Amino acid sequence: MRARVRAGDREAFAELYDTYARAVHHHALRLTGDWSTAEEVMSDTFLAAWRVRERLEPDGGSLKPWLYGIATNKAHSANRGRRRRLAFLAHRPAPPPVADFAEETAGRIDDARKLAAIHTALSRLRRQEREVLALCVWSGLDYQQTAQALGIPVGTVRSRLSRARARLGRLVETQNDTENESGNESENETGNESGNETEREPRRRRGEVRSEAAFAALSLREETR
Repeated sequence: MRARVRAGDREAFAELYDTYARAVHHHALRLTGDWSTAEEVMSDTFLAAWRVRERLEPDGGSLKPWLYGIATNKAHSANRGRRRRLAFLAHRPAPPPVADFAEETAGRIDDARKLAAIHTALSRLRRQEREVLALCVWSGLDYQQTAQALGIPVGTVRSRLSRARARLGRLVETQNDTENESGNESENETGNESGNETEREPRRRRGEVRSEAAFAALSLREETR
């Protein structure tokens, strides 16, 4: 397929799209945290891949690292553009309220909440660490493929991934400690005000995940078992 793509074979490129479009979209979604932006990144990735196909190395294995490298750069550009748009919109009047479609989108809202939580946690990492984490852990590339996608040495991939894991772990510990402290204070206040007659709010169950850093780290643990 590599040789056919380099030669501009449209059928080969269509096969490439069918094989990797979904994976590229998921990778873009993890880096941007937004469905519509991820769709744009996926489209831009394959458009750019077609334009630079002749620069593709003639020898090699899977084309996934090549596509992920392009998608990573496109996602970075999309995030910068979105930040500029949000800064502009912050100075504009608020839009009028829209109808509530909560019942039709309950499942999607829950998915969006989890996605936003993970993206918030990942945004606290350095960009280079976030990109390596997304490629190695969630996109399933090995160290060599990730190095190829980002154009960096394998040793750099290992060190960035190690720092990302350590930083997420510290975020989880910090947020859990903060939430436990607030929960204890809330229980004490409720107990003092209501006495024994009022039922207290149930305590968090063991293993329950609330913080955005914990969502991200949980996904990380599941992928690296």
